[in-house]
Amino acid sequence: MAVSANMNVMMKAARKAGRALAKDFREVENLQVSMKGAGDFVSRADVNAEQIIKSELMNARPTYGWLAEEGGEEPGKDPTRRWIVDPLDGTTNYLHGLAHWSVSIALEHKGEIVAGVVYDASRDELFFAEKGSGAWMNESRLRVSSRGHLIECIFATGLPFGGRTDLPHTLQDLARLLPACAGVRRFGSAALDLAYVAAGRYDGFWERRLNAWDMAAGLLIAREAGAIVQPLNPAGHILTDGEVVCANEPIFDKFSKIIRNT
Repeated sequence: MAVSANMNVMMKAARKAGRALAKDFREVENLQVSMKGAGDFVSRADVNAEQIIKSELMNARPTYGWLAEEGGEEPGKDPTRRWIVDPLDGTTNYLHGLAHWSVSIALEHKGEIVAGVVYDASRDELFFAEKGSGAWMNESRLRVSSRGHLIECIFATGLPFGGRTDLPHTLQDLARLLPACAGVRRFGSAALDLAYVAAGRYDGFWERRLNAWDMAAGLLIAREAGAIVQPLNPAGHILTDGEVVCANEPIFDKFSKIIRNT
């Protein structure tokens, strides 16, 4: 399929960073005897991946702005366009030798996400979308699932850790949702969770306290595959609030009512 020049740049950057992370990932298990050593190693791999992505993107589009997990925010000469990057979404999985993590790159234009790439280097699955052009995984067109009954559906979310204050909300969500569905998964990469909704592997996803770089690319990929994507607070803004609920159209209303407790 034909893609834009910007998408070609994004794909190249994601694959290059993904290859570097995959190479380092093979070393992680050797470091598990020392959590500090492993943590330091993964931190360096994360920063190195971001540097690779930044070099590729900014060399190609030097006037664009920049927002990333490690490097923070930098305004560009072009105030209308900005890269939003998470070089390693699923850092805890990576640290523990679990092969479920991704590279996420999005392009924002005038406050709207217009292109997104999520690359799972472990499986060589490249999810991508451009506004109005559909969503793809490698050479295959993506489409959300068509399941229309909650009891048949599998959902994904993130579980708060380290004593986060949103834990009670999530436990309440689970108490309402689990009796009504086929299961809830917590795999540890919001970018891949959204991509999996696009691919029909999950039927829906919700989470609180996300950063823009965790979900910017995945939001567009899910939308372009046919998912309904909304802020948890209907009057809110997903990237600003860091809260999202999404699902295929047949179940969205029932699912969102359970999560929103309305």
